[in-house]
Amino acid sequence: MPGLRLASCMAENSELVCRLIAAHFAAKLDLNVEYISAIPWQERESRFDRGEIEILWLCGLPYVDKIDSRRANMELLAVPVPAGERYQDQPIYFSDVVVRRDSRFESFAQLRAAAWAFNEPRSHSGYNVVRSHLADIGLRHGFFGEIVESGAHSVSVEMILTGRVDGAAIDSTVLEWLLSQRPELARQIRVIETIGPSPIPPWVVSKEVPEKRRRELCTLLLGMHRETFGRDILERGRLRRFAVAQDGDYDPIRAMSRKAVEVSLTENFMIQHGSY
Repeated sequence: MPGLRLASCMAENSELVCRLIAAHFAAKLDLNVEYISAIPWQERESRFDRGEIEILWLCGLPYVDKIDSRRANMELLAVPVPAGERYQDQPIYFSDVVVRRDSRFESFAQLRAAAWAFNEPRSHSGYNVVRSHLADIGLRHGFFGEIVESGAHSVSVEMILTGRVDGAAIDSTVLEWLLSQRPELARQIRVIETIGPSPIPPWVVSKEVPEKRRRELCTLLLGMHRETFGRDILERGRLRRFAVAQDGDYDPIRAMSRKAVEVSLTENFMIQHGSY
């Protein structure tokens, strides 16, 4: 195999660390490793499915869909462990329910009939987990007054700031990154509830990559936190380390997905699309 291609389907906070890890792979393996970023994430996923990208950082929900339907010739490579006390050195993350600082809402339950944004329907953190949470508390039909598909967690936050919507569930790692990039956000928004934890989105690798090379890639990821250069990359990506992953680790997402299909977020389940 002449080289490898790596891409991410995560939010924009994943771009830097993925680019650096691609360079890390290239240096350690003496191999050309191209980081694919100049196309929409949907196209990155499609190219991975077609075998045109070999390594992908993928949301947990499409991971289980692909594996369970046997549509993808892939396997788990490793999983990132976020830095931060709340993650307790585990490969998990949360969905933080965010509203404007001056909002009247103090809890998720108070958001009945409110306007709600989600990033996209194949997202676990912004969509799947919310429907599962509603099923858990016995609210399966018509909870929100309006649903808006924003296209990205960062856009959902902007919709909250402008008053276009009342709230959204934001991937906790994305929210932390946004707050680090824009400290003023801490004075403009607040978290009223946290859903989770959920298994972290995994790194996956095509089985078209020779098994020996797959093992090498896994070993490199798992060992990054033991090397000065590797730790620097991880810190810039707000990660503590990479950990071993097994398919069964994603059973919680499977269980949440089964509950989520029972839930309609609005009475007529009309999803709005468009600008704010």
